[in-house]
Amino acid sequence: MPAQSLTDTWRRTFAMVCLAAAVSGGYGDAVAQPPARAVETVPGMPPVMDPSNLYSETRADKMSAVAAPAPPRVYVPNLRSNEVYVIDPATLKVVDRFRVGINPQHVVPSYDLKTLWVTNNAEGRTDGSLTPIDPMTGKPGRAIPVDDPYNMYFTPDGRSAVVVAEALKRLDFRDPQTMTLQSSLAVPQCAGINHADFSIDGRFAIFTCEFQGSLAKIDMAGRKVLGYLKLSRGGMPQDIRVSPDGKIFFVADMRADGIFVVDGETFKEIDFIKTGKGTHGLYPSRDGTKLYVANRGSNHVHGPPRGKGSVSVVDFATRRIEANWPIPGGGSPDMGNVSADGKQLWLSGRYDDVVYVFDTATGKVTKIPVGKEPHGLTVWPQPGRYSLGHTGNMR
Repeated sequence: MPAQSLTDTWRRTFAMVCLAAAVSGGYGDAVAQPPARAVETVPGMPPVMDPSNLYSETRADKMSAVAAPAPPRVYVPNLRSNEVYVIDPATLKVVDRFRVGINPQHVVPSYDLKTLWVTNNAEGRTDGSLTPIDPMTGKPGRAIPVDDPYNMYFTPDGRSAVVVAEALKRLDFRDPQTMTLQSSLAVPQCAGINHADFSIDGRFAIFTCEFQGSLAKIDMAGRKVLGYLKLSRGGMPQDIRVSPDGKIFFVADMRADGIFVVDGETFKEIDFIKTGKGTHGLYPSRDGTKLYVANRGSNHVHGPPRGKGSVSVVDFATRRIEANWPIPGGGSPDMGNVSADGKQLWLSGRYDDVVYVFDTATGKVTKIPVGKEPHGLTVWPQPGRYSLGHTGNMR
């Protein structure tokens, strides 16, 4: 079924569910607590099923029929050994490994959930590439030459892949299947552009500017820069994640050792949450109530092994830290994602050449040796209707 037909079907289904709930009183006390107003999304974007929780369709029981048949695996790109390790999460054993391009940074699920893309940005070179992996077989295909693909996202309507060309301060919009270039957007005041998240309605995205201590707000429909925001502590922003209600953005900052809280509409800094040394990766829990924060244990791009690495657990609603899980003996938790059932948090150990598996109930951690300098691993399959990129920004 074409993407537009799927979108129309989703919209009709959503409207019928809302009508049925209103007629039957399914919303509970409609007078005291009226249903949240439906979100008007950009054309072509699937509807927001729960305006109070944009992660509602990424719960453990929401696995897509497209992704579900894929064997459960964890794909780990190793930056310095130019290979991907494949781990069976049931046995915690490496079951495969294969060479990819130069400097693989992240493994990115495609918008349609049918491909995993390895972003090989070839730092300091001109032979960057994207390596497709078939998640049904776990095997790589032929790499596609692409300029400096440090990271990759997808427009909310699914019509474009957005290759984050970090060294070039540029976003390249490409065909999501063939990766043919559609257009480019220069972001000249965003040195180190690398991570992003999207507004609840798909109108804009906010990208982090790692080497400029700032953020860039991008009009995704008009494909233009809306403005820049200098963070108050002049830090080193990394990952970014939107709140369940879509109103605020949490920005991990590796130099500030915590999370900046930014109002998406006004594009203003409103709060700061101290977490741990080298705050880096951000991952919502499957129920959309908690945010797992990877603290890499170093304030530098190239940190030492066995640093003061930890994971902080932040309550989305209160913005308070509920727990902190240190790594026994030290470590360097970086990027990853939550398991499909939400019971595990998988993170690369960037400077310790391992992968960490955290039990999300207890914080207990298991280590699995991998290649040299593992980075943006992905857990697959993951629940959700579609992927907005990175290591599984699912909606």
